[in-house]
Amino acid sequence: MPCVARGFPPASRPVATAELPSSLEAFLARWSSAAASERANAQLFLTELADLLGVPRPGNDHAGGYTFEFPVKIPTGPGTFTEGRIDLYRRASYVLEAKQFAGKKNAPTGLALAFDPAAGKRKAGPVRGSEAWDSAMWEAKGQAERYARHLPAGEPPAPFLLVVDVGHSIEVYADFTQAGRAYTHFPDPRSFRIRLADLRDAAVRERLRRIWLDPLSLDPAKVSAAVTREIAGYLALLAASLEKAGHTPKLTAEFLTRCLFCMFAEDVGLLPKDGFLHLLEGLRASPEGFVPTLRQLFDEMQRGQDFSTLLRKKILRFNGGLFEDASVLPLDSEQLAILIQAAHMQWKDVEPAIFGTLLERALNPGERHQLGAHFTPRAYVERLVLPAVIEPLRAAWETVRVAAATLANRGDFKGARAEVNAFHDRLCAVTVLDPACGSGNFLYVALQHLKLLEGEVLDAAAQFGENFKLELESHTIGPHQFLGLELNPRAASIAELVL
Repeated sequence: MPCVARGFPPASRPVATAELPSSLEAFLARWSSAAASERANAQLFLTELADLLGVPRPGNDHAGGYTFEFPVKIPTGPGTFTEGRIDLYRRASYVLEAKQFAGKKNAPTGLALAFDPAAGKRKAGPVRGSEAWDSAMWEAKGQAERYARHLPAGEPPAPFLLVVDVGHSIEVYADFTQAGRAYTHFPDPRSFRIRLADLRDAAVRERLRRIWLDPLSLDPAKVSAAVTREIAGYLALLAASLEKAGHTPKLTAEFLTRCLFCMFAEDVGLLPKDGFLHLLEGLRASPEGFVPTLRQLFDEMQRGQDFSTLLRKKILRFNGGLFEDASVLPLDSEQLAILIQAAHMQWKDVEPAIFGTLLERALNPGERHQLGAHFTPRAYVERLVLPAVIEPLRAAWETVRVAAATLANRGDFKGARAEVNAFHDRLCAVTVLDPACGSGNFLYVALQHLKLLEGEVLDAAAQFGENFKLELESHTIGPHQFLGLELNPRAASIAELVL
């Protein structure tokens, strides 16, 4: 159900496609040339952006939950507060912090200096695209996070933070746990920054529009849960059919695990794109060739192959032990059709945080009836993992990042690198133990969030001139730091696959 916050006016009419070109280009032209003046420009820019997106304009009543300069109280000590103002707040949607920086300018000419000697001496703020600008935008994100964590009682956590450089870019961070404590790049670290010119892309405008009107619809876990459940259903059908044909549950589980790994590997680029799917499609008319064909593929994946005669491409070596046993169960045409249906799914959308549980049930005859219910959603997993493991580390990282930035601003880049390096060493020494790990859901989520944090640390290190590329071969967060105990051997083997 779309998230509708109380007190909002009805959504304004969406901007028709035919209206966009002229209004959009006028908006881009107007704001790309705007001079830096945060206070004068921010509210006008955001109001015009709302019009462009076809969403309501901010109101003037803080009680309505959608206004400029929304008040928050930030604790400064026991019983003491300082009052802050959120540049733009929309209840149950986002906290927005606005800045406006300057673009790069050419050095003043001799003629300009002759008429205005101060032209070459004026102090300027961070220049867009510089390390100082990246640092200033990150500090603005930290300010938005502080506001989000200290919203007035009764205000729901904001799923999004938006950091705006007026007339230049919008940086998007999300926390779908509804805790407001672990905002990460959205949709990913490569495309979280929306440049002004990116608004020409209808998909980008739609993403922003949904942040305004239905932010929780952007939660990738919702799509992942549906895809994961459907895939597990196919596996359950196939597992039941193979066991009915006389194959033991153990052999069935091991064989299907190898098949599903191939489906996942081709969707994330570890195998040639659609290579496994096309291989299965080619066997549809002659299922008798299924066993020798897949046995050869599994053998090639175990050894690695410079050129595979099956897939017509190089195949990487998969050394985790999954393909040491290359046994393949024969499939009839109906069973092969089920496997092909599963292979057509978008495996990159599978959610490992719940897939382990669903796969375990699909392969367990006594638990297949529970496939559609009673699994632990990712959000529930994060409610334990984030406060227990991630939030203390993120709080420590924020302290380190500020200290490193302070040293860098003084010109002490060696000291800044030392601060960041020491924190990275600390991350690489973290050990997480789940004493009843099941199929590895909690361990996987902890690993994923720690890798996201590591990415931020490495990005910061790069700003200070550090290069970790050579070290990452042996000094990085990895599965070896995540340990689990489990009595169920099937669940334990699935946990190894998930991690």
